[in-house]
Amino acid sequence: METAFFWIFIVCGYFIPTCVAGLRRHHNGFAIFLLNLFLGWTGLGWIAALIWAATRVERPIPPAE
Repeated sequence: METAFFWIFIVCGYFIPTCVAGLRRHHNGFAIFLLNLFLGWTGLGWIAALIWAATRVERPIPPAE
């Protein structure tokens, strides 16, 4: 049981840049997700995705109706 909580915590932490981009409705959200997915494990890729997700949103995606 403790191992499951550990892995859930790790996976949630790994995708923080993707969550930030999604919450901010970043116009490059899918690209940030791909960077996070494929290069996030390097550490440098994770930091790059987080910085990119925190940059200014130029064209916000309108909310779905």
